Amino acid sequence: MSQVFDVVIIGSGLAGMSCALSLGEQYKIALISKGGLISGSSDYAQGGIAAVMDSDDNFDNHIRDTFIAGAELGELEAIRHIITHAPASIEWLAEQGVPFNTEEGSDKLHLTREGGHSHRRVVHVDDLTGHAIQVTLAEKVRARSNIQVFENVIAVDLITDKHKRLIQQKSKDARCYGVYIQHRDNHQISSIQARFTVLATGGAGKVYKVTTNPDSNSGDGIAMAWRAGCRVVNMEFMQFHPTCLYHPHAKSFLISEALRGEGGILRLPSKDGQPGHRFMFDHDERGELAPRDIVARAIDFEMKKNGIDCVYLDMTHLPTEFLHEHFPNINAKCLELGIDMTQQPIPVAPGAHYTCGGVATDLAGRTDIQNLYAIGEVTYTGLHGANRLASNSLLECVVMGKSVAQNIEELAAKNFKYQAPELLEWDASRVIPADEAVMITHSWDALRQAMWNYVGIVRSNKRLEQAEKRVRLLKQEVNDYYTQYQITPDLVELRNLITCAELIINSASFRHESRGLHYSLDYKRELPKALPTILTPKN
Repeated sequence: MSQVFDVVIIGSGLAGMSCALSLGEQYKIALISKGGLISGSSDYAQGGIAAVMDSDDNFDNHIRDTFIAGAELGELEAIRHIITHAPASIEWLAEQGVPFNTEEGSDKLHLTREGGHSHRRVVHVDDLTGHAIQVTLAEKVRARSNIQVFENVIAVDLITDKHKRLIQQKSKDARCYGVYIQHRDNHQISSIQARFTVLATGGAGKVYKVTTNPDSNSGDGIAMAWRAGCRVVNMEFMQFHPTCLYHPHAKSFLISEALRGEGGILRLPSKDGQPGHRFMFDHDERGELAPRDIVARAIDFEMKKNGIDCVYLDMTHLPTEFLHEHFPNINAKCLELGIDMTQQPIPVAPGAHYTCGGVATDLAGRTDIQNLYAIGEVTYTGLHGANRLASNSLLECVVMGKSVAQNIEELAAKNFKYQAPELLEWDASRVIPADEAVMITHSWDALRQAMWNYVGIVRSNKRLEQAEKRVRLLKQEVNDYYTQYQITPDLVELRNLITCAELIINSASFRHESRGLHYSLDYKRELPKALPTILTPKN
């Protein structure tokens, strides 16, 4: 059975909720979340949002920092658009009630600095910025009568022309009509039909064994858009956050870049009771404040060179009160595991963190398919280039969420005519219930291990070939399973992750240079001209 809306937004992170709240209340909106309304990567974000909010800073500085961090592969038009809209985005969030930190005794925003930034420009809420924003916006969403929230629902596939019951003539331009969804509690599949569909599904970090991402980051939007006929760009650029908490008995936990911005020092293990060697200046003149790709690669190098499982982030030289005040969440998490960051260094190692490539869009969030938009980590706008500058991700979510909303309203104002087509219902008559889940579990583990081993921080032609062979076999197995058995949310996610793995491997194989997050042992030099990697579906 199909429900009809004006707009369906798939994803309830900052991108999705910003878009929903920026649309007028005359629009009937469906907001779909894989888990609860407050879930996903936005909720995990610690550092903050980058924006020029100080008189000592300016847009040109922020644009230059972003372009340099992206290894000069970013698109300057997109960078300028998003960065010049940053102050207004911060003001909008503040108007919604986000309690940004201010200077003591003043209304002036407190700004931190992170790696790659030439100035202090990171607006934040302690070290839980993403969570604070999500809580605030979720309250606004629930108060809007025109927004219907679907929780614990996974998107299965986009509805396009091939799903129409009657196709009188083949359309010159592909169109999107909504999305098939599956409810996690009963595995029932239904459809949500809409004039406009917005992908805000996040990235594909779960394709790697070690990641800072939540379990929901399975590349759903990228895979669905690719199957529907959208181009994807720069999928080889997967950002590995340099500092994930390393602990044998704890799930990967992000240790914010802001700690390095406030003076944190990366060291090798201590020897003879003396602090370990401060190694970052051996790799880059900016030391700990170098961009993430450089820091992650330096840590990976030192770990392999010295045969160690982690390095250490030393904050012990900073005042205890300062650490407790500015990093209460990180401090509490470390204490749970017996690590007092005021007295001992924090063990850290890199982990997959952010998907810098994704579905190709313009600056209105439009994809290659009519009536289909994309915002946030699922996209390639041109902002990040070959590496994302810290705290530019939440910024992109807000700016582009509002841009998408504006474009939708402009089309609606032009009396954009929409006649809901009669759609095919999901056909599950020729499949049987899955008899066991071990295949999914095994394939999931095998995929993530292969990507971690062969398509990680440092790559080579041989490693990519090995990865391609393994992923090809997994794809065949999963496709066979998908056509024979009733689908489950786990199977949907696994299928999407395999698609994303293929896109990452293919993109990496096409890039015969080392640039930004893509470092190849076979092509160590950077080519004179920076060009994006664009993949086009054959369908």
